[in-house]
Amino acid sequence: MAARPDEDTAHVLPYGGDGAWEQQLLDHLRPAGRDLGRLVAWLARITRAAVCLQDAHGRLLAGERMPLDAAVARDIAAGRVAAAALEDGVRHVRLVGIRHPGPGPAAGAVLAVARPAPFDRNAAAILNHTAGVLELLLRERELADAGRRLRRATADLRLAILQLLMVEDTVSARRVAAGLWPGLLEEDTARVYVVETSAAERDRLADACADSTEGRALVVRCPAMDGHVIVVGPSAEVGERLRSLVAGHPGTFLGGSPRQRLALTATAYGQAVTALAVARFRPERSAVYAARTRPAQLMDPAGVRTWAAGVLRPLDTLPHHVRAELLATTGLGLEFTAVSAAKVLGVSRNTVRARMDRVAGLLGADFSRLSVRAVAHLALNTEAAHGPYDPGGPAGHPADRDVLADLLGTRALRTWAEGLLGRLDEDGRDLRATLRAWTAADAHAERAAQTLGVHAQTVREHLRAAEGVLERRLTGGGTDLYETVLAHLVTGELPVPELGTTNREQPDSAVHG
Repeated sequence: MAARPDEDTAHVLPYGGDGAWEQQLLDHLRPAGRDLGRLVAWLARITRAAVCLQDAHGRLLAGERMPLDAAVARDIAAGRVAAAALEDGVRHVRLVGIRHPGPGPAAGAVLAVARPAPFDRNAAAILNHTAGVLELLLRERELADAGRRLRRATADLRLAILQLLMVEDTVSARRVAAGLWPGLLEEDTARVYVVETSAAERDRLADACADSTEGRALVVRCPAMDGHVIVVGPSAEVGERLRSLVAGHPGTFLGGSPRQRLALTATAYGQAVTALAVARFRPERSAVYAARTRPAQLMDPAGVRTWAAGVLRPLDTLPHHVRAELLATTGLGLEFTAVSAAKVLGVSRNTVRARMDRVAGLLGADFSRLSVRAVAHLALNTEAAHGPYDPGGPAGHPADRDVLADLLGTRALRTWAEGLLGRLDEDGRDLRATLRAWTAADAHAERAAQTLGVHAQTVREHLRAAEGVLERRLTGGGTDLYETVLAHLVTGELPVPELGTTNREQPDSAVHG
């Protein structure tokens, strides 16, 4: 195909030279008409030509693929030639470089138009003006893509900071945050909030949370729950702004934690999720983790700390960072599911299970049993609240069933447990019996239904009703469920479990049902 000069021979186009095509071309710059495919199709139609728009690497962007002189196309893409006119005896081809918005002469794309008739002045004008519009559209698309990449990178950075906080690496979290959000994590404490909406509305809600808090909080799209936005806010003003935001957005809910040390972000996150369950029953659609009496507060303080140290003592031989990583992962795995914990931490589900299996093996704990998970959760939370056991300190009690039974056997705990579970006695559906059977069945509705002689759906309905009565999240697992299990241990409706025997035959059993 040889290059040849332009010809001025007139050829009738579908639209005359009275300005109609100019107006139609301008229409492609309107917000509703900015589409490469539509513009290229219009150019093909008005010039009665085949049109190909490809990027500098030869990838088709719009139109139809056509054979081109590779050397000429490369010269245009590299910016060595701005445009070229070619003819092979059958068709007339024009190639135009669409300038790249960045520095240098290289083109961002190559526009090729091939037709049987030569290009007259009218066709050439249409082609040149269309190339200018394509340059604008490509530049807009590149800017939009850059904006999306920047937003994605910022979101990934926020998530990375949250994941560092979740594993108690506050030093690295502050270092990462300092570049973009100076001062955000300067304080040693913060509150964690979880805002819930539909998955479809989550992105808009996350943007609204970021706008509302004005850089005073870490706003993260939850990697585990599609409808959740996690907000870490050192200032009390963050909570006030989020409550105002939720009040103005029907169908949204807000759960918040009390102020916690940054190293306890994972604990605060669990508390915020627990409060979120309560918020669903509140007319204002928001709740803060209640400062209600916790079973650990009713135990002998020195006794429960020593007992927890005895439970966790097998981990004391591990390097500090390994021990912290294992306990942080196990804490999240017990609070939620292995899948959710993996998403929050940014690791695989198999990694979470492997870490939890290692902890279970060291502790001699069968995490497939709900009561064992509740006891392990108590030990981990005790250490989180009071700090790790000092191996150089006095020896603690052995972590056996009798020691735990003594700790659970106080009159104060008995009163608390009966008061909690007694709320269910007023319901004529015998919710208490259903909850007792379900906890005894390790939170498996089908097994509980077989025990009770009812349908599994009945068990699930009773559990949802019990959540409303107790104002506790049960079916999702976590702190509320484990405290309810402890209440059953205190009343004797469940036997106190014994650590020291693991489920060797089911290493991949679910973290919780």
